[in-house]
Amino acid sequence: MSIKTARGTEYQLYFCTFTCFKWMNLFELTDGYDCVYKWFNYLKDQKHANVVAYVIMPNHLHVILHLKDPSLSLNKIVGNGKRFMAYAIITRLEKGLYQGVLEVLHGSVTRRERRKGQKHRVFEESFDAKPIYTKYFLEQKIDYIHHNPIRGKWALVADVTHYPHSSASFYEEGNVFFFEPKHYSEL
Repeated sequence: MSIKTARGTEYQLYFCTFTCFKWMNLFELTDGYDCVYKWFNYLKDQKHANVVAYVIMPNHLHVILHLKDPSLSLNKIVGNGKRFMAYAIITRLEKGLYQGVLEVLHGSVTRRERRKGQKHRVFEESFDAKPIYTKYFLEQKIDYIHHNPIRGKWALVADVTHYPHSSASFYEEGNVFFFEPKHYSEL
């Protein structure tokens, strides 16, 4: 799942999506957007991955990740991120006294998961990931991500660059600091 450029360099690019349990608006309810940003910073600081594009919706996240090391496991990277965010979201739900939401999340954990110490289900178990091999597919996914806040039922903003939890404004301003442009042009 890597892209080989003319120079033979490998780039691990993935379009990933994961969703809050039962499409509940948990990012919005807990103002948990910062949890996602902390995960992004962790990935960058640990040199695991760069974020190419993203949108954090009230109940799901789309992100394009560039893995920096071909030996890294995308499953582990996303799984650890979901776990980190889940703890923060549960803490905020407890502080906000969202007892009904906590009961739903607690009641959704299986016996096996409880034996392992899991108390709540914050995200759907799996996540979607598609490898990106071509410039066309990359551009298509970036466009999809950036237009998510204005599509369908959402209509969160009139202009994609005004949605605060998206990389669209960075692209509009030409400040794409997530991914070095020289790599992008080589796809």
